[in-house]
Amino acid sequence: MVAGDGTLIALVAAIIGVGVVAQILSDRYQVPSIIFLLAAGITLGPEGLGVISSESFGDALPAIVGLSVAIIVFEGAFHLRIEKLREAPKETLRLVTLGAIIAFVATTVVVRYALGIQWGIAALIGALLVATGPTVVTPILEVVPVRDRVEAALETEGIVNDVTAAILAVVIFEAILAGTTAPGALLTLFVERLGTGVVIGGIVAALVFYALRYVDLSPGNAPQNARLLVLAGALVSYGAADFIVREAGIAAVATAGILLGNMDIPYEEDVTDFKGDVTLLVLSFVFIALAALLRFEDLLLLGWGGIAVVLAIILVIRPALVFLSSVGDRFSRQEKLFMSFVGPRGIIPASVSTLFAVELTELGMAGAANVLVGTVFLVILATVVLEGGFARRIAETLDVIPMRVLIIGGGTVGRTLATRLEDRGENVVIIDDDESQVQLARNEGHTVHHGDGTDTGVLQSAGADNARIVVAATGDDDVNLLVSQLAASKFEPETILARANNPENVEAFEELGVRTVASTIATAQAMDNYIERPALANWMGELGRTGDVQEVEVTAEEFAGRTVRDIGPDLPGGSIIALVARDGEAVVPNADFTMQTGDRVTIIGNREAVREAMSEFHPS
Repeated sequence: MVAGDGTLIALVAAIIGVGVVAQILSDRYQVPSIIFLLAAGITLGPEGLGVISSESFGDALPAIVGLSVAIIVFEGAFHLRIEKLREAPKETLRLVTLGAIIAFVATTVVVRYALGIQWGIAALIGALLVATGPTVVTPILEVVPVRDRVEAALETEGIVNDVTAAILAVVIFEAILAGTTAPGALLTLFVERLGTGVVIGGIVAALVFYALRYVDLSPGNAPQNARLLVLAGALVSYGAADFIVREAGIAAVATAGILLGNMDIPYEEDVTDFKGDVTLLVLSFVFIALAALLRFEDLLLLGWGGIAVVLAIILVIRPALVFLSSVGDRFSRQEKLFMSFVGPRGIIPASVSTLFAVELTELGMAGAANVLVGTVFLVILATVVLEGGFARRIAETLDVIPMRVLIIGGGTVGRTLATRLEDRGENVVIIDDDESQVQLARNEGHTVHHGDGTDTGVLQSAGADNARIVVAATGDDDVNLLVSQLAASKFEPETILARANNPENVEAFEELGVRTVASTIATAQAMDNYIERPALANWMGELGRTGDVQEVEVTAEEFAGRTVRDIGPDLPGGSIIALVARDGEAVVPNADFTMQTGDRVTIIGNREAVREAMSEFHPS
């Protein structure tokens, strides 16, 4: 029974409210939000409280889901930067091409024979399950701080595959409805939808760009109007293309998002933040609404065949495509395993499969619709719960989480240090008991633990047991000294580093064996560098942006027994070996210096070259 206007409004408001609570719980407990959203949807649906049913939204559900998908696809496409794809390593490019093909073909074959359904529906399911999607991958990476190279690969895969999987699924669905199997006819369907989408999306993107760049959007409200204009452009491109050629809307909104995301539009930061908030609300609503329509009987009807599909995707297909796509030494074996076991499916398969199921049911293909929705949701449930819920445990077991650093003191010094460390991919937690400093650090995107850094319990809850480095960076030397004593006696990290605000206190720190940086001395040294060594000082000022200096242990056997003269040509251009430390003694190596595993090399050069050289010396 369709809900009345008042009931429907209350229902939508309640779903959005529950979605927001799910996001808050996700942040609070460091668990991907999609787990809470799925749980909320099932609880509110017919398998739970029965508040939401398939009749709750009447005939409006396909339209609501369609527009929601448009916003979600646009959000992903907007963040797809062409220059990043061009610069992406070959392993990442293979992941979104070769990997996607393997996922599609292998999943189709497994579904066809495990469930005994026709090839068309199997291919439709295979296409939908290619999409991992940023809406499920990004929340996982927010609570599992992996290396930059791993995060970039997973996020790029999610963004690209969300778009390509949706378009491929649309073409296959149209082929099913038209009864088309001939390659020429399939190509025609693909060209019609993709071509119409690209044209409409391109026109809308051009109009929006022109309005943003050359039309006076009211100086007082220009950022707000820019945000609304971009959102309207996304919805218009979807609606117009879908009106002209059925199911061409996804291609249109993807095209508009890619074009606008790669144009130099005004107020881009405002637009990005606004789109993110809108997408969050839409995502929460759609995921809860769709999960509420899930019937356990559809899952049970799949039987052992459904379980076989899930196990094949998680244990065979995903690891195979990751390892085949990432051949080479850019990723360590542990990182490849982590990427293999973190590929959850999310909102695009769920929402698009629901749209298709509605149409299939109307055409008298209820059986195919039930298999479609049941299989897709079974894979989503399994991958989200197992891979999303246990992602951090998997990362810790495989040891792919970067070095944990605790910084006590969220002032300017602490936040600046955190920014530099995080830029290298390290896992940093700031501890501060000043609410204003905590809020400021969080606004800058840092992970912050609110509490007294001189309290053992606070240090422990912030992760001191697993911290390799503890930095006491407050403006109070007594606090820094106490933090250093606690860290040394209770947690024994590899390195304790303290800030000495008064140079006379340096001796007290050093008696504890604490490495100390005296603010006054460091400032004087920096000024002296600008006076006596201006070129070096200017270059050092660019550290972390264009230039970099890093120290890394040599673990790659290929460098053992080779001289610096021999290694030099193999290093990335723009990087050199400046120092080598062995047995506690650091030397400037000459060309005939022979490298050994276990040496610590200091690499100097431009930022990207240094990072690449680090991965060569220490691949895991």
